[in-house]
Amino acid sequence: MKTELPTPLICDACLREGVPYTQASPGIRPIRAGMRVAGRVLPVRHFGSVDVFLEAFERAEAGDVLVIDNGGRQDEACIGDLTVLEAKGAGLAGIVVWGLHRDTPELLEIGFPVFSLGSCPSGPRRLDPRSPDALESAAFEGFRVDASQCVVADDDGVVFAPLAQVPTILDTALRIFTTERAQAQEIRSGRSLRRQLRFSEYLERREAEPTYSLRAHLKKVGGAIEE
Repeated sequence: MKTELPTPLICDACLREGVPYTQASPGIRPIRAGMRVAGRVLPVRHFGSVDVFLEAFERAEAGDVLVIDNGGRQDEACIGDLTVLEAKGAGLAGIVVWGLHRDTPELLEIGFPVFSLGSCPSGPRRLDPRSPDALESAAFEGFRVDASQCVVADDDGVVFAPLAQVPTILDTALRIFTTERAQAQEIRSGRSLRRQLRFSEYLERREAEPTYSLRAHLKKVGGAIEE
């Protein structure tokens, strides 16, 4: 999955098409502004050792995104520069961590997309028993993701959606993008969004029909600002 479309458009497209999607905590941020990644989820649960990541790389496909469940722990970093270099060398597109990273200067120099809850100087001081399904799914707060899903991450956040629905999502997202960019250009040229959306007509109809919603009006006139 390759796309330059941002996460807001991905969410809007899912909403318009009735495709379920989930969002990671807003605390998960790129290590540097402007980083973005999109690809199939390569899930893994961390139990204190790097071996689970290396094993995941053995089964990875080019363009996958390593999605790490470290339980949102704040007392350890679960990845550093060696893991990130290995992921890059294995052909992955990026890493998303429900947890922390370390080796920040080295990671910035590598330039590989990494999203996490922040940094911590300490690596794991534990080695918990590994579950047999450690490579099958990853948890983010109250939901789980697996290889049947895609992930898109950028400065606005991290979004997961069904991989099978990617063509529909991207097609709809592109149409919304085209409409919104045209609307933005019209605003810059002096034609207000209210005029473009015939907002006065909406207000008149709402006066006569209080249940008439702006969303219904936008569908009628072809607006894309709200779903």
